[in-house]
Amino acid sequence: MGVFDVVGPVMIGPSSSHTAGAARIGLMARNILKEEPIKAEITVYGSFAKTYKGHGTDRALVAGLLGFMADDVRLRNSFEIAAQQGVDITLQRSDIEPNHPNTVRIAMTGRSGKQMEVMGVSLGGGKIEIREINGSAVALSGEEHTLITVHQDLPGIIAQATTIMATGNINVSNMRVFRSGKNAMAVMIVCTDSPVPEEMVQAIGEIQAIDSVVTLLPL
Repeated sequence: MGVFDVVGPVMIGPSSSHTAGAARIGLMARNILKEEPIKAEITVYGSFAKTYKGHGTDRALVAGLLGFMADDVRLRNSFEIAAQQGVDITLQRSDIEPNHPNTVRIAMTGRSGKQMEVMGVSLGGGKIEIREINGSAVALSGEEHTLITVHQDLPGIIAQATTIMATGNINVSNMRVFRSGKNAMAVMIVCTDSPVPEEMVQAIGEIQAIDSVVTLLPL
């Protein structure tokens, strides 16, 4: 156990789960979208739905979507800043009981028209996990350099992508592939010891059957 696990994250309060964790989910969602959002539809579940106003969960989620960290004082005014930047935010509560009490779903539209939906949970102490990307089940903590592909589940796709990284001496620390069914859409999450250079990202994106590829820096 590290000191972070004992004292929690540096943040704007009051809650590491409902505020810091929410801000990190919003920021992770923005990073997965990989561009400035112009619209976000946020749905909160469970404990998030019950206490989101009192704990600032709503403001923290919006702050993350705007690119603010959990300790950024602008978190308190995130809705006003979003309006000034022309970002359309809607937030609703759901009575559906989630698998985890601190759950949020964010459907985003970027400035290019790109759409992305993620579902994340706040685990406590500021730690989070993204559990869905565009309806596909995943497990993404955001604590390592990460490359994510959305692709059709066909033979050879994973081998081609990892071969490109191997030629650049990118060491893979962990890799998982999630798919909804055989030959359906799949999500590959590759955690690496160092960032994947942009030229490699572009080469991976050019592989036939890969729909999109994004890289994430550790949060």
